[in-house]
Amino acid sequence: MTRPAPATRVTRPAWALLAVLVLAQICYPLTTGETRARLTVATVVLGYLLSVSHALLSRGPRTAAVLVAVATGGGFAIEALGVATGFPFGSYDYSGQLGPKLAGVPLVIPLAWTWMAWPAWLAAVRLTGGAPTGGSAGTGVGRTLRRITLATLGLATWDLFLDPQMVAEGYWVWRDATPALPGLPGIPVSNYLGWLLFAVLMMSALRPLAGPAVATTDGRDDPMLALYLWTCASSVLAHAVFLGLPASALWGAAGMAVTAVPLAVTLLPGRRRPGPADRNPRPRVDAPA
Repeated sequence: MTRPAPATRVTRPAWALLAVLVLAQICYPLTTGETRARLTVATVVLGYLLSVSHALLSRGPRTAAVLVAVATGGGFAIEALGVATGFPFGSYDYSGQLGPKLAGVPLVIPLAWTWMAWPAWLAAVRLTGGAPTGGSAGTGVGRTLRRITLATLGLATWDLFLDPQMVAEGYWVWRDATPALPGLPGIPVSNYLGWLLFAVLMMSALRPLAGPAVATTDGRDDPMLALYLWTCASSVLAHAVFLGLPASALWGAAGMAVTAVPLAVTLLPGRRRPGPADRNPRPRVDAPA
């Protein structure tokens, strides 16, 4: 049986990459034009490297390869299908601001799917009893369905922030943006339904393909859970205060809160459940009577 990697071997590079990512996102509202577009691409690449490297270091090559195949490969395939046919998101076109394209899709776009798919999955595992030494939030099929549902919502609701922000920047445009959610013009409801469809397919495939390594969570995953909470909180602040997008701040906050709020509660002091990588391997020495 493969022993889990020591926590520090996983968390140190993850915390370092997360710090750089946070800094890049803080700089986003301070830039404009081409500089902002380049910073957007750099941010997505940083997020991609963070998620894939964490999957590799914490779970091994199989998990990292499955994450890339399902989220990156699948993300490119669904985007290429969407650009070519309008299914499942609706009819849209990408501008040239996000770098090179293949089949009409900027190469950076599939990386964004991967960036947030991994922390969304880990958050769902945490919320459904995935700590090895903790209790269980149900067993069998019921827990699996709850986990897939939470992971799907955790990823898909991020788009309530993402699409309004990117459309406002002109990075892509919808040919027919009706019907739209109240306060979010320019983006059809079909887009969000498409996100839900692909997210549920992705999350349903991740566990069977990656194996039992992705069915539990412990202290090695703290940077990724922090990434999820940071994405929610910082997006609300940015949209409401700096980007002039108050409606998407409300929609995104309501959507991501379904996962983010209970996740934050589980991370409160005293609520953390240690995993095998956190335990002290030294034997206990009892004091003499």
